[in-house]
Amino acid sequence: MENNTNFSNCESGNLNFHAKSFVVVNCALNAPLMLVSILGNTLVLAAIIRTPSIRSPSMIMLGSLAITDFLVGLIAQPLFIADELIMKNHVLNVVSSMIGFALSGISLATITVINMDRFIALQYHLRYATLVTNSRVICSIVAVWLIILICLGLRLWDNVGFHLLSAIIAGVCLAISTLCYIKIYQIVRRHRLQIRSQEQATRSHIIQNRTEKMRLKQSALNTFVFYIFMIACYFPAYIFLFLFGISYSTWKTEWTISSTVAFMNSSLNPILFCWRVRQLRVAAVKTARDMLCTTTN
Repeated sequence: MENNTNFSNCESGNLNFHAKSFVVVNCALNAPLMLVSILGNTLVLAAIIRTPSIRSPSMIMLGSLAITDFLVGLIAQPLFIADELIMKNHVLNVVSSMIGFALSGISLATITVINMDRFIALQYHLRYATLVTNSRVICSIVAVWLIILICLGLRLWDNVGFHLLSAIIAGVCLAISTLCYIKIYQIVRRHRLQIRSQEQATRSHIIQNRTEKMRLKQSALNTFVFYIFMIACYFPAYIFLFLFGISYSTWKTEWTISSTVAFMNSSLNPILFCWRVRQLRVAAVKTARDMLCTTTN
């Protein structure tokens, strides 16, 4: 009997050791991601603010995304790390989860709006300037924030229902983004076929057609890159949100991992957009140089 007790205590000790080790590793992963998110999104915001020539509806959306991702690194991730290290604190757990849900949800919804904007730019390129205006973009961003914050109130009354509603919102965002990418691919493919047939009919517009073909190809590739990283970061969290909503199981370890992966998207976004969007990349490099020169002086 005593041997069984000792074995149980030893096994329990090993489990506690592994759990604590996992917490330390997870916090160690979040710390550099938090710094990258803060610095990267600060640079993107500074580049947009300091470069009036690149301001457009698309850049306003990127600016809004940068603000949200900056807040993820500044507020959500530090609270997440504190909640992991300081266990069994109900108030901290509730505050951390609500802020994390809100900011991650707003970030995902904003990326979805950006994907819709790219689809509209290709599908209605002649009417784009009249369809997508700065005022409409700002209204859309405000609507995203209000919808997510209103849904967040459900967390205080019905935790399971809140997880299910969050899963539905995340699923809708992922589905809309997937549909937008499929449509973008079809548009680009159709345009490339049209350009090819025009080249065969006449050789006078070959250079113009090739330029248009490269532009469409670049736009589709950019959208595809953003889409793949978005799916990779948010899909695990979506799965566990849905499981939380239909059952009372917690999957603490798995959910913690999926939260870290979702937070990772806020660190990747400024890198991806500076890499794929030339205007933003040039403005960000110039802003970084100006800030370094100012600091040196």
